Amino acid sequence: MDSSRDSLSRPAPFNHACLSRREFLGGCTVCAAGLIGAGALGIAPVLAQSPQPPEKAKVRLVFTHIAPETPTWPNIGYDYEGRKQRLTQDLRKACPDIEFLPVTVRNADEARKVLESDQEVDGYLVYMVGIWTGAPQVIGGAGRPTVFVDDLYAGSGEFLVAYAAAKRNGWKVAGVSSKSFDDVVQTARCFSTLKKLKHSNILRIGSGFGCSPEGVERAFGTKVIYKEHDELNAYYEKADRAEAARWAKRWMEGARNVIEPTSAELEKSGAMYLAMREMMRDHQAQAITVNCLGGFYGGKITAYPCLGFFQLNNDGYVGACESDLKSTVTMLIMTYLTGRPGYISDPVIDTSTNQIVYAHCVAPNKVYGPGGATNPYDIRNHSEDRKGAAIRSLMPLGEMTTTLEFDPDKKQVILHQARTVENIDEDKACRTKLAAEVKGDINKLFDYWDTWGWHRVTVYGDLKKPVEDIAALLGFGMVYEA
Repeated sequence: MDSSRDSLSRPAPFNHACLSRREFLGGCTVCAAGLIGAGALGIAPVLAQSPQPPEKAKVRLVFTHIAPETPTWPNIGYDYEGRKQRLTQDLRKACPDIEFLPVTVRNADEARKVLESDQEVDGYLVYMVGIWTGAPQVIGGAGRPTVFVDDLYAGSGEFLVAYAAAKRNGWKVAGVSSKSFDDVVQTARCFSTLKKLKHSNILRIGSGFGCSPEGVERAFGTKVIYKEHDELNAYYEKADRAEAARWAKRWMEGARNVIEPTSAELEKSGAMYLAMREMMRDHQAQAITVNCLGGFYGGKITAYPCLGFFQLNNDGYVGACESDLKSTVTMLIMTYLTGRPGYISDPVIDTSTNQIVYAHCVAPNKVYGPGGATNPYDIRNHSEDRKGAAIRSLMPLGEMTTTLEFDPDKKQVILHQARTVENIDEDKACRTKLAAEVKGDINKLFDYWDTWGWHRVTVYGDLKKPVEDIAALLGFGMVYEA
């Protein structure tokens, strides 16, 4: 087992109900934190800000209850008006990037009138502060992204009935039944993530795999901009070599060990990073994925983008391997949803230890986001051809991780979870090898690789609930592979 296990300092395990605004929003908020160290070295800011939609996400906040003089839950004479006012104020304070448009609905007919009058809202948050209006089912069945919330001991009966119907019918409905207001806030913020996706661009260099660009735009509103390697090379040739050298120096000084690559090789990596960064800025992209192996093996590029991806992911953007569009959009969604980077891998399964090993030559060392703790890393050559420069990240142990892929063509999300146990030191295969003990049945993990491909994206934290919530709002089904 790696010696870094005992020496690594890390924050407490991720609790999705206790996200700070910085951790949750991603995008420009997390990018600012990633610039702190760079400015001190005289290095230019990473990129322009992540997407700021032209307006806030507009969410119709629907309070449902019947007349207060009726004896029912919560009780006769209940102060509905005071409760609605407090909840509206609290939601606006907790979600400043969402414009909540409150309305009260007391029956199904009033719910239909609200739907008819709404043309441009991004979704509905139905807060059940009373019961038996018939309104939640009308709004949930309209096919628009909707969150049902049970104000416990007030809306519980109707929530249970309406949410069960929504799940059975495959409506675009997420549900929150919790005494923690933070859980409501977390799910509501999915609307902000969806809004950001609609105003994001993915830059794809060279042909690849994963899913169709049309599917990405259709499902998320995210535009995929395709370019060939020669355009990336043009940016590479124009990259400032002095700045590239400063980035090489920064990476070397931050590493625990630099093993095979020379400083000259790292300066080439620095120039490739600058090329990708400038290309992203020019195309207003928040994510980039490059056919790196095909490009390098075919002589189309002269430096691997691995260290550039490492830097982008540490700074709150997305740098993704192998022109894998499905993994790229998954990383983008999770960055917006949690403020944390994703780690693409080619997993290996070891049934003798009940472990899955996530192996790849690109991994971040700021797995809790740009403002979080760092972990040690080594700089190695690329494993398969023993050339270039890549990262071996010694990631935190004893942590729950969530591994997944969003597939817009299938309209599904595949997911499993595992607790990290070891950074494996093995010369074969990719440089970073994070071993994790599978939560669930490891034998079930053998069932989906032919239809979903070899790649998965791993994010630190117990993120099952927020993933299920945003999948529901997208109308995606869940596949639990363990």
